[in-house]
Amino acid sequence: MVICMEEATRYIALLRGVNISGKNKVPMAELKKAFEELGFGAVKTYLNSGNVIFSSNEENIGSLTDRIETTIKKWFGLDIPVFVTSKEDLEDILQHAPDWWGDENKEIYDNLIFIMPPATFAEVRDEIGEPREGLEKIKNYKVAVFWSFSRKDYQKTNWWRETASANISGKLTIRTANTVRKIAGM
Repeated sequence: MVICMEEATRYIALLRGVNISGKNKVPMAELKKAFEELGFGAVKTYLNSGNVIFSSNEENIGSLTDRIETTIKKWFGLDIPVFVTSKEDLEDILQHAPDWWGDENKEIYDNLIFIMPPATFAEVRDEIGEPREGLEKIKNYKVAVFWSFSRKDYQKTNWWRETASANISGKLTIRTANTVRKIAGM
């Protein structure tokens, strides 16, 4: 497949749970090759946590996601959930960040939670529950949840514990504010 760069859309694929504590090892150089073999253009990876930026003429996010997940299974033998969004949609999400999110306060940890379709924010919130008053804040926008919490009290937060639980973890992938901003700028 030849990609016409003038017409191609820039996408971001976020792989869930790769290269964490020696589990789900996916070398970024090989991941980049796998994406190129899929026919995607201008492929870049960022960090070792499964962030891939690429171009494609494909407009169907579901189709892109399925192709990427199938390729990861084939290349690496892993069933890894993948969240795919356009660069334009990611920029829109960031433009709707609440004032309290990502403001460089070193005592606060700012993350962006991406909800894997077909899961919805309502389902996620029902499973996780309310954020702990005074320790964490959330705000949803489209397929994302802005989440900030106190670094020193993270173990007391409700969302920290619950986002890692088996029931919910496969429905989410989480990136720091700095990582998301860097990816959006690539």
